[in-house]
Amino acid sequence: MHKVFSSVAVSIIIIAFVCVSIGKPPVQSAPPYSVNGPLTEPRIFGEGVISTNDYERGGTFTPDGREFYFTKRAVPGYFWTICFSRFENGKWSTPEVASFSGQYLDADPFISSDGSKLFFASARPIDDKPKRDFDIWVVNRTSKGWSEPRNLGAPVNTAASESYPTLTKNGTLYFCSGRPDGKGLLDIYRSRLVDGKYTEPENLGDTINTPSSEAYPFIAPDESYLIFTSYYREDEIYGNGHRYVRGDLYISLMQDGKWTEPRHLDPPINTGAFEGCPTISPDGKYFFFTSERSSVTNLPKQQLGYQDYQRILKSVTNGQGNIYQVDIRVLAIKH
Repeated sequence: MHKVFSSVAVSIIIIAFVCVSIGKPPVQSAPPYSVNGPLTEPRIFGEGVISTNDYERGGTFTPDGREFYFTKRAVPGYFWTICFSRFENGKWSTPEVASFSGQYLDADPFISSDGSKLFFASARPIDDKPKRDFDIWVVNRTSKGWSEPRNLGAPVNTAASESYPTLTKNGTLYFCSGRPDGKGLLDIYRSRLVDGKYTEPENLGDTINTPSSEAYPFIAPDESYLIFTSYYREDEIYGNGHRYVRGDLYISLMQDGKWTEPRHLDPPINTGAFEGCPTISPDGKYFFFTSERSSVTNLPKQQLGYQDYQRILKSVTNGQGNIYQVDIRVLAIKH
């Protein structure tokens, strides 16, 4: 009798445990870019695989965070190509050239929040006619991969260059352009998506754009803040005593329908090198950006030998562009 009672009790416990387990949502694994603990100092992302001793910049994740698309530049020649890496078997895979890239000058990929579209900039021909300027193109995700690229056309694209597309969750397109109605060499514009078509782009105005250049925008999915690169501002950081301008990252908040005065992102984000190409992870927890910072920040104290010089040139931190990751809380965004 005691054994029968024990068996019944165990069965009840097992059934109860199964019922409770069924009622619980499945445990979600952390996205592959997650870091244990706070990440208060910028860290090279995918060092040796994605970020290498070549020039890499920008980047965009698929919604699940398991594919990363970025731009790679050949030196010399400045041949731009869009590459991607998958997170497989606990690591980022050796990058491949994206199916729609590899023949023309392509750069600045951006994946929509639902993962259905990838926007990018390209100087590829239109109707077999060569182009010198960049236009914004888009590919759609299909069951067989990415579709053939489609030029967004007017009014987004013009005879000037349009590049670095970024989108809000509702489809509003932000990008930079050198069109003649701008305030400087490059300005940031916004085009709203209405009934499936993009409206006439509007210049973001004097608060954001200056007589110099503003480029590489990232717009928050809810359009609450904008991060971009600006040149020739008074608070820009100069490196190694050089008085030439490299470009720093700034942030502006949307308040009462207007952009606030841009705030300079101080170190450890900005340095005396170029910083640009901002984006955030799909979960909104990490900030990614490109920097040309180098491990060699000052002139050597003694003469370098050839092997030492070669080691610097071939290192990941040789001053070519790398992609960096940091906790988004470092930006101190206050809505």
